[in-house]
Amino acid sequence: MSSWVVMLMLGASLTIGCIGLIAFLWGLKNGQFDDKEKMMRGVLFDSIEDLNNLSKQDKHKERKI
Repeated sequence: MSSWVVMLMLGASLTIGCIGLIAFLWGLKNGQFDDKEKMMRGVLFDSIEDLNNLSKQDKHKERKI
C-alpha cells in the first residue's frame, strides 16, 4: 500500500473521529444525557405501550403547568 493511501485513511479517520467527539461534547453541553429517570422507567414497565402511555401522561402534566 502506498503512503498516500495511508495518509488519506488516517486523515479521514481523524476527521470522522473529531466530528464524533464534537457531537458528543455538544450533546453533553445541551443536556442530552441528563434524563436519569428514563432508563429507570424502562425497567419498571414491561411493555412499550405502558412506557408510551407514561410519556403521554408526562407531556399532559407539563402542558397543565
